[in-house]
Amino acid sequence: MASNSPVILRFPERPSPEADPIVITGVGIASSLGSTRESVWQNIQLGTSRVRRTEAGDGVGDVRLPCGMVDWLPPGSDSLKSIQLTQHAAAEALSDACFDWRSVNRDRFACSVSAQFGDIGYLFMPESERNTKPLDQYEHRWWAEFLPSTASHRIGEQFQLYGPRLCHTTACASGLISTIVAARMIRDDQADFALCGAGDAVTKLVYAAFARMGVLADGDDPGSACKPFDVNRNGFVIGEGAAMLVLEKRSTAISRGARIYAELAAAQMLNQAHHVTGLDGDTATMEALIERLVSKAGWDYLGPQYINAHGTGTEQNDRCELHAIRSALKERADDVLVSSNKAVLGHLINAAGSVELALTAMALRDGYVPPTMHLDNPESVGQIDCMPKMGAKTEIDRALKLSLAFGGHLVGVALRRCPLADHQREAVPLHPQALVRTERKAIRRAA
Repeated sequence: MASNSPVILRFPERPSPEADPIVITGVGIASSLGSTRESVWQNIQLGTSRVRRTEAGDGVGDVRLPCGMVDWLPPGSDSLKSIQLTQHAAAEALSDACFDWRSVNRDRFACSVSAQFGDIGYLFMPESERNTKPLDQYEHRWWAEFLPSTASHRIGEQFQLYGPRLCHTTACASGLISTIVAARMIRDDQADFALCGAGDAVTKLVYAAFARMGVLADGDDPGSACKPFDVNRNGFVIGEGAAMLVLEKRSTAISRGARIYAELAAAQMLNQAHHVTGLDGDTATMEALIERLVSKAGWDYLGPQYINAHGTGTEQNDRCELHAIRSALKERADDVLVSSNKAVLGHLINAAGSVELALTAMALRDGYVPPTMHLDNPESVGQIDCMPKMGAKTEIDRALKLSLAFGGHLVGVALRRCPLADHQREAVPLHPQALVRTERKAIRRAA
């Protein structure tokens, strides 16, 4: 006799995010400061800047302003420079994660790579220069390079990763959003692993557009043109580079013997309905972003120890960001170390969040808060310590990475050092000449 009892579908219980967090097990970085994560990280410790004034051979048009150009890529590739950089960083991240590929289900390996600016160079070529060889002889055709998702597709194919492939384009917040989406895919059981991040390179159209907006820094010394949080700042410099991260659950990492850089403790996305390129002087939304990040991470009574700021070196960004940090954290803001990497890296636009998140993970690994270079006259917002020209050797367990973007996108990720000592990444000794202050110095304020 058939039963009239209702059928109850029971799904297996999955560990909570707190019990089994998403972790970073592989990092790859490429920038003007180096072709590997460790070379970039060491130059960050040294305060090195390789920002230079653009030249005619750079292919960026007639604008001659400071820029963090990547000069070490081999010539002759048909692929966009931004895609080459992303592929380079992806290869390093996957190698760093130490996979035994025989035991990896590639159908469960996702890619979340931010959009790149498309190849518009072909469109501006004189007709006489187009199609100088048969179309079937081009390795990558211009219409394929034009698609914003080309980098995500190319990386998935190159490394035979056949899980979900996603591409988000949210301006300077793209890198962080790519990471957040990758973590969600793993949490939602769409994938076991994810390769996520972004790459970007200078293009003629974007470079000219920023120059026309009047937001690009200049000065007698191109290398020190960008001065985040300095009262004498005069804009940002564009940079080139990429960073890719490997994400997985902590239980997965432990089961395969992987070492962990950091755990993703929380993530938050909000938006200011204010202006396509400007920030709202009322920083309430930015304050809410920081407050929610801290609450989600469970740090209400502790707060972050380090904030890797967006820190572009523009008056509006720097002032709004510091005021939001101060308002959100209140008196605890005076105990937080804040710094910006853009002073030496340049602003990597779509890739900024990815590279700076990767550097934040390395700061947790090595117990080193990097300096904000070229900071002589700090903006006065309470007693916030923006690390003027000197880093700090201090063990940190809790850090925030913030990204602010055109379109009003406000995004943040909270990273936590893995509490399981046996599964942490081993700290790498700092460079012997790393910029390390011997004591916490009072901030010199502007008059």
